[in-house]
Amino acid sequence: MKTKYHKTAGGVVVNDRQEVLVIIRDIERDGVMVHEVRLPKGHIDPGESSETAAMREVCEESGYCHLRITDDLGVGHSEFQFRGKHHERDEQYYLMALTDPTHVPPTPMSEEEALFESHWIALADAVTQMTYESERDFVERARKIVGSRL
Repeated sequence: MKTKYHKTAGGVVVNDRQEVLVIIRDIERDGVMVHEVRLPKGHIDPGESSETAAMREVCEESGYCHLRITDDLGVGHSEFQFRGKHHERDEQYYLMALTDPTHVPPTPMSEEEALFESHWIALADAVTQMTYESERDFVERARKIVGSRL
């Protein structure tokens, strides 16, 4: 089976109320409708740093564009099957804070992105609500950092 490699970057944005920014959508996967609670992330463009990609992707997918990176949450590796291909992905996430709470509804870059809705959920609950294990891990990393600062 052919393997496709991806490098992505995204953000775990935590506001002053200890809530995490997530994107939610219902999407068809292998003929089944799936409800997803995700972190905003996307591919790193050629010549783009992971930090720049993370900030751009959070803005594009959520509409929250006034951000700053506070911590590097590291890289996670995931593997999955999709559309007859084996995929391997290295995901780089950053803990982010809002520098301005202004929300501008995102302009979808693709039909798939048009399905996202931005929501805030309590940081304490976010780990159990994330759809994918890799994203649960990054929310837990962020929760530990935020908790150590209280």
